[in-house]
Amino acid sequence: MPSLLRAAPISLLLTLTPVHAFAQACGGDFAPWKDAIRVEASAASVGPAGMAALDAAQIDEKVLKRDRAQGVFTQTFIEFSGRMISDYRLKQGRNVLAKYADVFARADQEFGVQAPVIAAFWALETDFGAVQGDFNTLNALVTLAHDCRRPDLFRPQIVPLLTLIDQGVLPADTKGAWAGEIGQTQILPSDYLARGVDGDGDGKVDLRGTPADVIMTTGKKILSRGWKRDQPWIQEVRVPDEMPWEETGRTNKLPLAQWAAWGVTRPDGSPLVDNGLKAGIVLPMGRRGPAFLTYDNYDVYLEWNQSATYTLTAANLAARFDGAPAFDKRAPESPLSFDEMKLLQQKLQDKGYDVGKVDGILGVNTREAVRSEQKRLGLAIDGWPTQELLAQV
Repeated sequence: MPSLLRAAPISLLLTLTPVHAFAQACGGDFAPWKDAIRVEASAASVGPAGMAALDAAQIDEKVLKRDRAQGVFTQTFIEFSGRMISDYRLKQGRNVLAKYADVFARADQEFGVQAPVIAAFWALETDFGAVQGDFNTLNALVTLAHDCRRPDLFRPQIVPLLTLIDQGVLPADTKGAWAGEIGQTQILPSDYLARGVDGDGDGKVDLRGTPADVIMTTGKKILSRGWKRDQPWIQEVRVPDEMPWEETGRTNKLPLAQWAAWGVTRPDGSPLVDNGLKAGIVLPMGRRGPAFLTYDNYDVYLEWNQSATYTLTAANLAARFDGAPAFDKRAPESPLSFDEMKLLQQKLQDKGYDVGKVDGILGVNTREAVRSEQKRLGLAIDGWPTQELLAQV
């Protein structure tokens, strides 16, 4: 059984329920901070079992170490996807899709989310339930909410978890990922509480041990993020040597007829088939690397995780489960080293771009800044940082 790569909070959603300003408070003495949580929990009608769990909650230093040690997304898309889309996962995925075909069909009928999409998240998050994490979930959320790095992401999850504990849905010592995610597709407590589905009709929602509940709940969660019923999400293409590169990018969605007019084809060189939808073109490693049409449904992947590398890998794994061949691993220009990427980010930040943290990771903000500088310098606008760009910024 291969070990599961868990270097980032993969299912950490970035569009969480807003909370009152006082609930965003962080740091300081732990006891009065927990008292504020208690007030919030009481207002939400959390009873004795949930309150007792809160009383026992404590800071977990191991969680903070994991939060600050993320480095997996310094890998290129080809490197990361090559590790995550393994022969083992592809085989297991085919087996799971066959074994639970009736449940997947119900999820598709009810939520319009295709079976391969659900299966891909299930595979990447926990290898179909094999590796769900061994961190105390409440301690993890309390730790990350008390910490001042990202309290707004984690504080809104504490009361939902206390509610689940109080209702007897989860035990007080529930374990999961270090970022507070629970179950086989790593659901945060707010989604567990609001969107949990009893898929097998036994009167309980068990996202840790019941595949039917996992499949149905995951489908409902994906739909809630804006999934368009039964529409595609991604499609590999081949791009020509020259085209209006400034028109590429996930957010610039155009009719397939327009991409075809500029010379974009299917991977085997045959013409694109116009399906009446609009799509953007994502070039994860520049114009000389792999290329993908990304439809509106691809944007939902970014609601699951903001890493472009992870989302494209998840979308591509779903395509593989749906019968697509392995994508063309064309070699682009060599990527910048970790230190060179940090230097480029610092240069871009000094020019006024919002690249987020200078962390050596080619994230969404850094890519957009790269595209802007490529345009300013008269370079091909493909979002891929090169030595030439680094030298000119």
